[in-house]
Amino acid sequence: MAGRLTRLWRPVAAGLCGSVAHNILMALKSWAQWLPGFEPYQDLQATLTAAVGSSVPAVVPWLLTYLNGSVVLGFLYGHLHRRIPGNSGAAKGAVFGLCGWVAMGLMAFPLLGKGLFGTQAGLGVKPALFTLLMMLTYSVVLGVAYAALEPDRR
Repeated sequence: MAGRLTRLWRPVAAGLCGSVAHNILMALKSWAQWLPGFEPYQDLQATLTAAVGSSVPAVVPWLLTYLNGSVVLGFLYGHLHRRIPGNSGAAKGAVFGLCGWVAMGLMAFPLLGKGLFGTQAGLGVKPALFTLLMMLTYSVVLGVAYAALEPDRR
């Protein structure tokens, strides 16, 4: 029973740590006014509003991001952890983040109307580079937390 419980809470806890780190970076972006023309949460909110046909509260994209980062990606990472190349949680997290960045650049940005890797945002390569920073911030913290929560490390 304890092993099953660990398999459930460990990826969620690690994903939550990654999500918190990601949100700290996004708060810093807002405070420092980095790339003011690049607002992925607002773009997601506009896309959701268009898909639903009515206004979507600003908290919805934020909650979806937390759910995705803390649960969905946390479980995906937990399932893939042993197969991801790297000798440490940080290295495995970086590989996971790089793969996530490629997927986001090829799928999410085009769905938001920003083109591949955000190239149609009108800001050159800056959205792609900042998104890489976002993904690595999340995923390296996720990998480190996941490794730190390993049961036999006690």
